[in-house]
Amino acid sequence: MGTFNLTIQIGNLNGEHFEDVDVMVDTGATTTVIPRSTLEGLGIQPDIRRTFEYAGGERVQLDMAEARARVDGIETNTWVIFGEEGMSPLLGAYTLEGVFLGVDPYNEQLIPVDGSLK
Repeated sequence: MGTFNLTIQIGNLNGEHFEDVDVMVDTGATTTVIPRSTLEGLGIQPDIRRTFEYAGGERVQLDMAEARARVDGIETNTWVIFGEEGMSPLLGAYTLEGVFLGVDPYNEQLIPVDGSLK
């Protein structure tokens, strides 16, 4: 699958303040990654720490918190990872599912999808 970039907005849970973030759409990533400085600037502090695995097999512990995401004008609460220095901002599958959007890699765009109850 190809990847592409787009701009989303991340805000605090109250939805009072949002910041634009350029992210790479990555359905292989579970959770959205946002730079730590952006999250802290919005007053978002880590709630939990979880283990994640990179494609090469390396495992790391990273801070996470809930935030508000706006993707193509649709908002949802979502988990975000506090991106450390050198980590690329990513739009992960959990957030995409929350806004009912899928990926059309051929046209490099997001498309509406129905929810599944299967």
